[in-house]
Amino acid sequence: MQDERCHCERRVSELAIVYLCLGSNLGDREENLCQALTLLSLKVNLDEVSSIYETEPVPILYRDKKQPLFLNLVCRITTNLPPEELLRLTKDVEAKMGRVPSFPDAPRVIDIDILFYDDKIMETQNLTIPHPRLKDRAFVLIPLAEIAPDLVHPKLGKSIAQLANDVEGQKGVRKWYYIK
Repeated sequence: MQDERCHCERRVSELAIVYLCLGSNLGDREENLCQALTLLSLKVNLDEVSSIYETEPVPILYRDKKQPLFLNLVCRITTNLPPEELLRLTKDVEAKMGRVPSFPDAPRVIDIDILFYDDKIMETQNLTIPHPRLKDRAFVLIPLAEIAPDLVHPKLGKSIAQLANDVEGQKGVRKWYYIK
């Protein structure tokens, strides 16, 4: 694109296509998901949102208490934020909504995971893309297959529809309703 003021070519950065999973099992779960989407949309483009699914929590072997059920959804966003900055944004949204650090798979007001960032494969101390446990989680794969069935996992070489079809725990994922 030509910039008339300086007679030079202006670069237009391409936006990355990213898939996020959001979950909540404390408080008003549905409102928590909506609030998180709203906060995210202030900094990224929210392109598509799956239905909301009610799901069983990941079993916690060292806890006696049964956790409340989760509400989960997956969304596709586009952003010019690099992966590490996007992670910072998701953690900021979680903190604004009252999430406090706890043990793994603990109950939470909101949880936001980066599933895919374009077809990038990366592993740092703080971030692994694609999400390392995605292939084993029906509560992620079923809503993801709803909005991106043909997306291919860059490490596994399988479509999301294939992974969702093969994953264990499908019966623990029930459609709650569709967000418009």
